[in-house]
Amino acid sequence: MQSALYPLKFLPMYKHVIWGGNRLKDYGFNYEPLPNCGELWALSSVKYHESVISNGFLADNTLNEAIEIYMGDLVGDRVFNRYGTDFPLLIKIIDAAQDLSIQVHPDDNLAQQRGMPWGKTEMWYVMQADNGARLISGFKHDSSPEEYQAALNTGHLLDLLHIENPNAGDVYFIPAGRVHALGKGLMVAEIQQTSDCTYRIYDYDRVDKDGKKRQLHTAEALQAIDFGAVRGHARTNYPLQHNATTTIANCPYFTTRLIDFDTPIRKNLEDIDTFVIYLCVEGLAAVKSMETIVPTHTGECVLIPAVADGVELFCEGNAKLLEVTIDTSTWEDKPNNDRDWLAQFVGNLQES
Repeated sequence: MQSALYPLKFLPMYKHVIWGGNRLKDYGFNYEPLPNCGELWALSSVKYHESVISNGFLADNTLNEAIEIYMGDLVGDRVFNRYGTDFPLLIKIIDAAQDLSIQVHPDDNLAQQRGMPWGKTEMWYVMQADNGARLISGFKHDSSPEEYQAALNTGHLLDLLHIENPNAGDVYFIPAGRVHALGKGLMVAEIQQTSDCTYRIYDYDRVDKDGKKRQLHTAEALQAIDFGAVRGHARTNYPLQHNATTTIANCPYFTTRLIDFDTPIRKNLEDIDTFVIYLCVEGLAAVKSMETIVPTHTGECVLIPAVADGVELFCEGNAKLLEVTIDTSTWEDKPNNDRDWLAQFVGNLQES
């Protein structure tokens, strides 16, 4: 009986939401009878929403069950020692046909004070952007709880917030504590900590099919918000390199690199002590590792076990992959206070 690890692929999970679109049908995803799919969860360890393996002898097992069996061989010893059988990252594709609510996520400290294991720092890679599409990331100027609450109470919150017009290929890092929202006409790949905690601040007074407004979390959000301004652009600048690997986000929770290629690429993974995820964000590709070839298309991901010593990437025409892993060496340098570390990290990003 086969028992050796191999690259894992997963069944997609479809989420119907009030603001969701239907672009994912263009990539072969069938989410009927749902009327839309605002979120495709490509890889998840969230309780009651665990990804199910779709290939090989582990098919029909959940990601959590595979980690329980293979432990550090699958995710890396340091990752397993910290997270156990909970996978540390949640990978989504978000399709916004309408504006998402304005929201904020707690950092680790606040989340743990409120009985949750982890906060939520995340990033967006913009896959599609309609003309005029907008997103919100942080405040225009340094604000305060008093100014924020006054603007919220009088319907002028948007006047305080930093708004940008993104294009396909743009990258946005959203640290825990930053007020943010995706606008209609955007489809993004979202890499985030494993957490389903969102504090909804404002939802444009819209109602669901039953005529009810969605719940807001005004009080819970107040303590989570970082009122500091976004300096310059919220967008992360990076040099796009063809047939090469470009780092587009790097923090203690995840490291994300973009691979834009039209020729086979071979990578040595011997010095990487954790898993590697390949998320296809454009085109058709195949991932080969541990004598196994796994085809993938836009919106799908492949998980390479930590024990793999190399990987080969192939494509049909041109393709783009996000390579996601964790640089565990940064954990030792992380200050005790998440907010201090995040402020320093975002400041360095903006200076660059």
